[in-house]
Amino acid sequence: MQEFLVELTTTVPEGTDPAEVDRRRAAEAVRAAELAATGHLVRLWRPVGELRSIGLWRADDEADLLENVLGTLPLAPWMTRVVTALQSHPNDPDRTAAAG
Repeated sequence: MQEFLVELTTTVPEGTDPAEVDRRRAAEAVRAAELAATGHLVRLWRPVGELRSIGLWRADDEADLLENVLGTLPLAPWMTRVVTALQSHPNDPDRTAAAG
């Protein structure tokens, strides 16, 4: 699978029922755990003091990532995404350790 760095910013539409927000956030946690179990969500960070997340995700390609991975998140309709496809760097410590 290919790796992607993804920045997600969630903006709840004004006037949304707080119960709907709570329902979607709970469902989001469940779906994130499912995606982690299948190897699609590798790591997830939140910058200090910000309401956005940065994650390392895996998918067959960008179309698969957008449709079958990120598109399945319950908060997806409220998200903006910045996706960067990644490739291994020759000096990556993980790659160097695997070669040795």
